[in-house]
Amino acid sequence: MNPITAFLNLLAYVNPWRGERLTTYIILRCLMAIGTALVVVSSIIFLIDYVEVSKSLGQRGDLTSFQIVGLLLLKSPNIILVLLPFAFLFGTLSAFVGLNRRSELIAMRAAGMSAWRFVLPATGMAAILGALTVTVLNPVATLLADEYDRFAAQQTQSDTRVKTDEVYLRQGDGKQQTVIRARTQSADGRLMDASFWTFALDEKEIPRFLTRIDASEAVLRPGTWQLKNARVSKPGESTLYYNTLSIGSNLSPDRAFSRFAAPQSTNFWQLPGTIAEIEASGFSAAGYVLRLHQLLATPLMFAAMTALGAAFSLRLMRIGGLARLTLSGIVLGFMVFFLNQLCGSLGKAEVIPVFLAGWATPFVAFLTAMTLLVYTEDG
Repeated sequence: MNPITAFLNLLAYVNPWRGERLTTYIILRCLMAIGTALVVVSSIIFLIDYVEVSKSLGQRGDLTSFQIVGLLLLKSPNIILVLLPFAFLFGTLSAFVGLNRRSELIAMRAAGMSAWRFVLPATGMAAILGALTVTVLNPVATLLADEYDRFAAQQTQSDTRVKTDEVYLRQGDGKQQTVIRARTQSADGRLMDASFWTFALDEKEIPRFLTRIDASEAVLRPGTWQLKNARVSKPGESTLYYNTLSIGSNLSPDRAFSRFAAPQSTNFWQLPGTIAEIEASGFSAAGYVLRLHQLLATPLMFAAMTALGAAFSLRLMRIGGLARLTLSGIVLGFMVFFLNQLCGSLGKAEVIPVFLAGWATPFVAFLTAMTLLVYTEDG
């Protein structure tokens, strides 16, 4: 009895539960293949990071090989998550090519199953894993990356977040903006030789200068700035002097002088609050909003890469050209990755809407995969 006949007999035997068992079988095959692809991708990243960490930190501190490996476990997960779409693409390609080579896809087709019947379960599984990646793995990877950054800063005795002695802040709302500059900041948080430039925004959001306040000392309290030896200057008016002066502020004393982490270093659950704080301070939060949309689109991206991998591996072995189609799928996967990076750069620069930059690539990739599947299934 040949393998195809045996497989058809098995399908007939389990016919009452055929859909559920086949769905489980396909998902397990895809999970195993995706896991293998993830191990390969992770190994490459670990190798590259090992060389980098050995050169940057291994020579500065007395680190053993085991300590370097421990640092890699802190640094690499954040990078691995960026390349996870490739694991889904390569894993799905491998899984369905394997099913094709063993003639299992032929048997499924002969049993009357549509391609959608065994592609959609894998796509749904990828979307679920994408949601888990965003809500669980992303916060964990970000936390580990922060630990690595702190250790690296201690080893190099320099923190990349520390700026010059001068302090620059900005506060305001949709009507007024105030730029704050101080010569230095004391240990207890007081700003020395501080200047406040206040601008009003017109209907075209063009700033118009209103007033300048210079103070020998400025202390931020909840809802207000307390100034000493203040000098207030307005266009066309005489300069006024105050021993003490209070002006309103929407900055938080606990967060005003802390530096916001980079968008890639901010986890999914912290992004909405960070975006609100940045926008309340009058700065552009385009990079953080883009990161939020990219994370929200992750399930769709994983589903699209999985569907692409399946679409390029469904061609029957007897027809030929499977290797060429598989290579085309890999090339298309790289094109999707670079298109996503390009859209991200355009979104950060606000050349295109941030929402479009975050969702365009996954949506286009998913539509492309569905189109290929329709063409493969229905001609």
